[in-house]
Parts: sequence; structure tokens; C-alpha cells
Amino acid sequence: MNTNINNKKWMRIFIAGLFSFLLPPSSFLLTSCSSLMDTDSELVEFEEDNQLQAPTDSVYSVMGIIYKMQAVADRTVLLGELRSDLTTTTSSASADLKAITNFQIDTKNAYNRISDYYAIINNCNYFLTHVNKDLVKNDRKVFESEYAVVKAYRAWTYLQLAQIYGQVPLITEPLLTEEAAKNAMTANISDITAICNYFIEDIKPYVDTKLPTYGQINNQNSQKYFIPVRALLGDLCLWAGRYQEAAQFYHDFLALRTNPISTGMAHASWDRISSKEFRTARNSFDFRPNNSECLCYIPMESNEFYGIKSELDDIFNSTSINQQYAQVTPAAGLRQLSARQNYCATYTKIDGSQDTIYAIKENLMNRDYVGDLRFGTIYDKRNITQERFSRLSNEYQTIQKISESSGNVTLYRVNMIYLRYAEALNRAGYPQSAFAVLKYGLYDDIVNKQIDEAERTAAANLINFDIDLFTIDNTQGVHSRGSGSADCDTLYALPQPASQLATRQDTVNYQIPLVEDLIIDEMALEGAFEGYRFYDLMRVALRRGDPSYLATPVSRRNGETDNALYQQLMDPKNWYLPLP
Repeated sequence: MNTNINNKKWMRIFIAGLFSFLLPPSSFLLTSCSSLMDTDSELVEFEEDNQLQAPTDSVYSVMGIIYKMQAVADRTVLLGELRSDLTTTTSSASADLKAITNFQIDTKNAYNRISDYYAIINNCNYFLTHVNKDLVKNDRKVFESEYAVVKAYRAWTYLQLAQIYGQVPLITEPLLTEEAAKNAMTANISDITAICNYFIEDIKPYVDTKLPTYGQINNQNSQKYFIPVRALLGDLCLWAGRYQEAAQFYHDFLALRTNPISTGMAHASWDRISSKEFRTARNSFDFRPNNSECLCYIPMESNEFYGIKSELDDIFNSTSINQQYAQVTPAAGLRQLSARQNYCATYTKIDGSQDTIYAIKENLMNRDYVGDLRFGTIYDKRNITQERFSRLSNEYQTIQKISESSGNVTLYRVNMIYLRYAEALNRAGYPQSAFAVLKYGLYDDIVNKQIDEAERTAAANLINFDIDLFTIDNTQGVHSRGSGSADCDTLYALPQPASQLATRQDTVNYQIPLVEDLIIDEMALEGAFEGYRFYDLMRVALRRGDPSYLATPVSRRNGETDNALYQQLMDPKNWYLPLP
């Protein structure tokens, strides 16, 4: 890398975010129902020895960091979704959104503002440096919870930076002056592995620290504003290739006795299966932020007057703001992936016996119901007759995940964590356990019936779930959320070699990449429109040293291979945004 050129670039980045603090208690206040905070000015100067001493200091400081995270919330979804094979832009999309989809992002693109991430980091660094973390009152450390929260915010932000830009300076001290920014230019440029390894050790001591309790803010549970440290550690270990540790962190997060998190039983299904009519389907999903499926989100403003309001609803859905012209729509790649799945259902016949049936794939009333039902039941597009000279589109598009978000941006959701847990288990050498997450859900009965003794012994507590807290009544295979009774689907099976291999380990090695393919497909089916897909493909492509793992599906998102895009994406350097 050309150090002089890069130093100039980083200098602009740091200076851009240098005086963007919202930390001192005097600079903003919590308000009631219309805004997260109010501030007189974002341009605040600090004394370098200023300490955060009062409990209110920490509350205001954390809320100030959340305010900074609002600036990157939408692009967390858009950069991961629009560059994938699951969506594409419409003719009504903005030039910046089209540029993201076409991998033509330049330094002037509105979604290429790295200084917004460093503004978060600088706020975190300031808090971590100046808070009196050892202050004790009533036999407890006053700032312990907030200290852990801010550590997690900083680690999460650096993970986003590394995914988006590839290599970035790792700065852990606050930059309060231009001179400090200049000195920061000597910092090491770190890639995603180095960043993950650093922050694994940085936040690991806070894995058991309780989250703050601020009560209800704007009728929202404020604890969901905070990133769960164990889940974040799982993510960092997954990207760093520390799969055993990743699986352990995910497992311990999900199986914690004081707060067990099962998959739940929400799913999409055909109506009237017993009559074998495949006309209407529905789902029982709830993507609202206060639902138990959502674990963490960035709260956004309800009105631009108070701060940053998410634009995702106006980008993905038909609204009055965009005159019903959605800017992003599902790509052929998502439809094809969904259609490749088989919907299997069981029902009770008149004589009381059980039968299994597979849904038809032809002559359906809705083409989006082919195969897996998650896509078709969360996505709706219909024609609406408009007056002759109406400016409104005659096509009306709604994506349930976005419309139910209440304008907030989800970061962690239960079933996506289960899929990352499965990815970690698989790469740690436990493909049977990983596949069980997809087909059955992991609970004691399934562990004993579907995973052989050798893997049960090797995986040990990684697949140990409390017999009373995780049962058939609250746990299902993630594939069942869209493809019916996956546990009864004989077509959905653990990959096996055509003939017996020399050793058990040979079989495991054969299964791992094939199970990984199933997991990555499931991540797309489950996480479509949420911004994960591009990075999921990237992670596996980097792991395998095979850029075609990303280049092939993305270049085929419109149904046929775009050769120019394929060649562009075969060079991993083109996966990352240019520095402004």
C-alpha cells in the first residue's frame, strides 16, 4: 500500500469526524415520545482530563453513541443487500443505490462515508478513556454496564468497517485535535482477521456483564438498543476462523439458563394442506422490534425534525413519500433459490393416520409461493388502478420485514444467530449437529437420536441444551420456517458420500463444505432483505480461497450471468468500497 496516499485519505476521514461528539451530559437530554435526544450543537470541545463521573453522564453518553449509530444504520442493510444476488434496483432507484447494485460506488456516493463510522469509534474511545470505570456506589461499579456496552459498540463498528472497506486503521484512543489525527496515521492498517482477534480479547472480559436498564424509551424496551456481547463474540470468532470458540459463544448465548432463547415455532405455511389445495399461504412471523425474535436494533427517529429517520421503508416499499415507486425489488436469484426448495407437510387423514405431502410447484396462483414460503409470504406486489393522470405507480410493493420494523434497523435476530451457530459448528468439525439446526432444531431428544455418539462426545457441551427449556414445543429446524415439516422431508438430508470413505474423518471432511452450502442457502432464505447476504458469501469465499463463491451468484442475480460483473468480482479487491 502507498502509505503517503493512504495517510492523506485517512487524514480526511479522521478530521471529518473529529468534532462530532455528543458525549457530555450538558450537550443533550433524553426526551419523551418523539426523539431519542435533543442537542444544541454537535460541535463540542473537551478538556482532555474531563471525567464522566455521574450516573447520568453514562446514560447521556451511551445515548449519544446510539445517535451516531443511526447515521450508519440504513447502509448496514443496503451495502449488504444491494450487492448480493437477492435484490436489484428498479428504474425509480436513486443513482447512488444503482451504483451500489452495479458495483460502481465512487467516493462521492452518499453511502460511502467512512467518517460516520469513525465518529462512532471516536465517541466510544472518548467514553472508554474518560469514564471513571472504577467508581463504586452502593457496592457496585456505577459504569460497569455502560463500559461493556460501549466496548461492544466499538467492536461492532470495526467489524462493519472491515467488511465494507477491507483494511482500516485500528485506533483505540480518542482523537480530539488535528495533531492527534496526524499522529494516528502511524497506526497499523488492520484486516478483518486482525480486527476480530483484537476485539475478541477486548470484549471477552465483559461477556457476563449485565446490560443497562433504562426502562422504556419511546415505548421501546431500551435493553434492545445494546449489542449482546456473547453473540458479537460469536461473530468475531466466526470471521477470525476460530470456529470452536464461535460455536461456544453462540451456544452459551442461546442456552443461557437465566435467559434461554429457542428458535420459536413461527413459520410460513399453506392453508388447507389436508385438502391438497395450494391456493393461499400465510406466515406467523413478527418482525416488530419489541417481539422476542428481535434481540437488538438501532432505534431511529420517527420524524426527520428530531434527527435521523430510516429511509429503508421508502426504498423497499411503496409509500406516499416515493409515490408508491419502490426503489429495490427481489432479484431472480432469490426467486430461483426459493423455488429450488421443497415444501413438505404432514397431516392427519380421515382414518387418523399420518401422511406426508409435497407442495406442487406448477400452476400456483402466486409464482412467489413456489418452494420455500418465506419469500412469498413476506413479499407482496400487486397492481392498483390509478386515475389517468395520477403520479402514483400502479404497482404496489410491500416487504413485511421492512414494513413491520417501525422504522428501526435490526442488528441481531434469533434465527439468524442459530444459523451462524450452525456455521460455526460445521466448521468446527460437527456437520451432523450443524445440519440438525437446519432440519430439526437442537434439543436433547434430537441430539441423542440424530447425532452419532462420536460427534456427541466430541462436541460435548457445544450441543447441550437444557431438557426442560428446549423441547419439541419451542424448537424447530430453521428450514421449517419456510419449507414445512423439514424433519419429515426425506429429500432434505445430510449429504453422504456415494460410497464409504476410508475413515470417519474423511466423511466429515466431505460433509463440511456441502453442509456449509446448505447453511448459506438457508441464511439467504431466512435473512433476505436484512443486509447479511453479501457478507455471508464473502466470508465463505475468503474461507475457501475461492472468489467464485461470491462472484457466481451475484453475477447471476438477474437470471443469467453478467460476464463483466463476474470478472470484476473475481478480484476480491472489488468487493470493498473505495476510500473517500
